[in-house]
Amino acid sequence: MSERIPVLRIGDVLLVSIQTDLEDQSVLDLQEDLAERIVETGAQGVVIDITALEIVDSFVGRMLATTAAISRILDAETVLVGMRPAVAITLVELGLSLGGVRTALSLERGLAMLGRAGGVGAGRA
Repeated sequence: MSERIPVLRIGDVLLVSIQTDLEDQSVLDLQEDLAERIVETGAQGVVIDITALEIVDSFVGRMLATTAAISRILDAETVLVGMRPAVAITLVELGLSLGGVRTALSLERGLAMLGRAGGVGAGRA
């Protein structure tokens, strides 16, 4: 059984911090958990933190794009934060486009992009 990736709530944003290598089942669990949390909390944004990922492959790239698409369909904008230069280079070399996914260098910048500078306590416009 794979370990589930936590989905934390910060105001009206959900934070997903990926700290382990992703396997098929953990990705499916994450997508299901995230979709359920978006619906139950009414979250307007999702921040996916990949700071701990040192390498990516086509599977991880597709997973990030698919997860963002699921969030977008449920009316939550996705920002991917903490991407290392090597990860960005690999995604480009693999020809993977993360359409609909905005990126930021840090969690703080990602939250600011979602219009929630500082995160906690900021409400909807």
